[in-house]
Amino acid sequence: MFYKVVKRIIDFLMALIGLIVLSPVLLILIIAIKIDSRGPVLFKQKRVGINKTHFHILKFRTMRIDTPKDTPTHLLGDPDAYITKVGKFLRKTSLDEIPQIINILIGQMAIIGPRPALWNQYDLIEERDKYGANDVLPGLTGWAQINGRDELPIDVKARLDGEYIERMSITFDIKCFVGTFVSVLKRDGVVEGGTGSKDYQDKESSGK
Repeated sequence: MFYKVVKRIIDFLMALIGLIVLSPVLLILIIAIKIDSRGPVLFKQKRVGINKTHFHILKFRTMRIDTPKDTPTHLLGDPDAYITKVGKFLRKTSLDEIPQIINILIGQMAIIGPRPALWNQYDLIEERDKYGANDVLPGLTGWAQINGRDELPIDVKARLDGEYIERMSITFDIKCFVGTFVSVLKRDGVVEGGTGSKDYQDKESSGK
């Protein structure tokens, strides 16, 4: 319990500092998105938060506004046809996730934790119940994210989320944080579209 309080304080301070430091980058990305395609800058998506409550995660919009609504990216026959030019860059670099700093500031997310499931990913939510992974704040990144990310089957992802719960500490959070940068640079486990065994879990589903 004590670490959860400390963790929340650290998350808030780091998110606040991150928002200030990254503000020039945010401004550039906002302008690029607006120039590249019609539609809002931000994309809101219903996700599962702590204790299975719902909240709206924030991302930079990476897809056209005419993308089929409520259709997961991996179920689109040709996802590249809907992803904008700027969106491809944002996804490749994971910069589309930056607006989640706001989710962290207002207490809906943590920096490190189980990646928030889509509201209708019932199988993942149920599997996470076995490990208590629905009882903590979801994270911007986490243990499962640096151990396979989109490639992971649901049962493995839930087990890794459970492992994070068991090992939750400052040192383990730092390990996940550093590992995230390595994964982003290597682009490990990122799957765009397709219908094969690599299941796309974490990208936006309505294309906006």
